Amino acid sequence: MNGKVFDCKVAIVGAGPYGLSAAAHLSALGLKPCVFGQPMDFWANGMPAGMLLRSPREASTISDPRSALTLEAYETVSGTQPAKRVAWETFVSYGKWFREQLECQFDHRNIREVRRNSSGFHITLADGSELSAEHVVVAAGIGPFRKIPQTFSQLSPTSASHCYEGRKFSGLGKRVAVVGAGQSALESAAILHEMGVEVEVIARIHELRWIGLHKKLHQMGIVSKMLYSKHDIGPIGISRLVAYPNLMYRVPISVKDRIRTRAVRSAGAPWLIPRLQRVRISTGRSVVSTREIAGQVELVLDDGTERRVDHVLLATGYSVDISRYRFLTPDLVQCVRQLDGYPDVGPGFTTSVPGLYFVGATAARKFGPLMYFVTGTEFASLELSSKFNRTRA
Repeated sequence: MNGKVFDCKVAIVGAGPYGLSAAAHLSALGLKPCVFGQPMDFWANGMPAGMLLRSPREASTISDPRSALTLEAYETVSGTQPAKRVAWETFVSYGKWFREQLECQFDHRNIREVRRNSSGFHITLADGSELSAEHVVVAAGIGPFRKIPQTFSQLSPTSASHCYEGRKFSGLGKRVAVVGAGQSALESAAILHEMGVEVEVIARIHELRWIGLHKKLHQMGIVSKMLYSKHDIGPIGISRLVAYPNLMYRVPISVKDRIRTRAVRSAGAPWLIPRLQRVRISTGRSVVSTREIAGQVELVLDDGTERRVDHVLLATGYSVDISRYRFLTPDLVQCVRQLDGYPDVGPGFTTSVPGLYFVGATAARKFGPLMYFVTGTEFASLELSSKFNRTRA
């Protein structure tokens, strides 16, 4: 401690699941964190209506220190009928209810700039207001990391969009090409088809993959629990490994990258299969060129065939690169030791910049793929709060 009086001890950038969970755990330590941003903004405004969470119910709760603010608790107090698959709307409402239960400072203004100074951090808000913080926890999510392949980068926003940028599917036109083979691609295609849109999925992999098709392996009691974790991330064996982020942290980075890639490779939930029966799916194909013609998009595939569509929906995933967080000044980003865009976080989610922490997907390169999912909030917040506790001691 340097004796300086800060406007807030801990500033949390982002009010999604990881930011809210961190706020709950740090508040329990008496730290009174300040949380900046619209609650559940990415989930509320970036996800397509009608989406269901891929994660099972037991892996869809945001962590709090007393385990009192569970999804089930929200359903009880709100009168929401529990469903096997959690609807997007339910999860957004749950997150906002979670935020209302917390006794800490919330500021819905976004942060324009975080700059390091001699004693801590200087923060400028979107309206020009300024404040200081001793610690900054970045829980800003994956919104800025949308991956747009070069082939589609020259198309106008009216002709192409990423599936998670908040566009309403009802305005995409009568014919839509969905590029990708993961859950977001397949679920988007199903939703579009059910809206009466003529849709085609274009996927580079030669055969679609489905999660959890081996039901018998999940119905063997204690044996199944030894093979799979409750988080349901990754195949047999890997599922158990990624459930222990501190163990993943100690795995060599080259091995860890292979495990991470395998655990979150493109695949869809099997409950989508019947919803896609009448959807055209072209596997083993990729788009090699695009151009806009008279309000439509012409796609040329690698087999020489062409498509004419009203819109291209890109379900092409994300690529973490903290330099794309515009609120971090370039000189601050340069001071953060990185691994191909990911911050090189250590125990407690610390970085090479004292007082700066990254939680959520940005920590997945070091702690494993659990950090990509809501269920990872439990480990992340416990690890973060433990670090603050040790620092205070």
